[in-house]
Amino acid sequence: MNKESKKLGMGLGALLSTKNDFSDGLVNLNISQIRPNKNQPRKKFNQKEIEELATSIKSQGILQPIVVRRLEEGSYEIIAGERRWRAAQLAGMHDIDCIVKKFDEDKLLEVALIENIQREDLNVIEEARAYELILEKNKTNNEGLAKISGKSPSHVSNILRLLELEKEIQEMVVDGKLSMGHARALIGVPDGIKRAKEIIEKKLSVRDVENKTSKFKKQKKQTSFKDPNILDLEKELSNKIGLKTSIHFNESGSSGSLTLYYSDLNQLDEIMKRLKR
Repeated sequence: MNKESKKLGMGLGALLSTKNDFSDGLVNLNISQIRPNKNQPRKKFNQKEIEELATSIKSQGILQPIVVRRLEEGSYEIIAGERRWRAAQLAGMHDIDCIVKKFDEDKLLEVALIENIQREDLNVIEEARAYELILEKNKTNNEGLAKISGKSPSHVSNILRLLELEKEIQEMVVDGKLSMGHARALIGVPDGIKRAKEIIEKKLSVRDVENKTSKFKKQKKQTSFKDPNILDLEKELSNKIGLKTSIHFNESGSSGSLTLYYSDLNQLDEIMKRLKR
């Protein structure tokens, strides 16, 4: 196992292995018994690639089984291999070899994300949306998410920031009209959609866009930039005490302030009681 495989933890090897307590082994299932994973991180499938895979399947068969989990009433949900499942249907297959694994709902999303990351199947917006869903469902933070995905905390934070962009710009990234570099340069910039369309029309480089938007970045840095770890700490504290919080450091970073926000006098009274205790 190479360094990257170890870093990603439960990867394809763990998914395909039948030598553990979480596997029912290899079975042949009717293709109609299988349904896609509703939380599949990958939303956009290249139809031409699926057609090419279908042609290969017709002549060579499916060389690697898909991974599924058992549901109620004899149905199964895909954990890994939805592209092969789609291609098999296009190839006119009625049965398909599957490895049945036992995963609960929370772990299912994590494994689907890892499988797609290892295959490099996700665009950055799909990756960001998958991260966001895991954060919501599994009640973890960016560091926990970094361990799950095998990525660095800074990578996770940078990818998640893309969700600050307008939906229309996100779709431009999904469609391959904008690169991640272009998208990152547009975060927090006014008239983002207009600028995104200009990038596409004029075929601007990432450097061109960064130069055009640098003044907005400097302004934002001076007024609102905050370390992702501090944001996580604020969120954790807010969840603990039930109030919006804000943490600010001075320029040296050695001291600062903690602000608690209240919406009415009852909340203020409750804060005062807690502080007095």
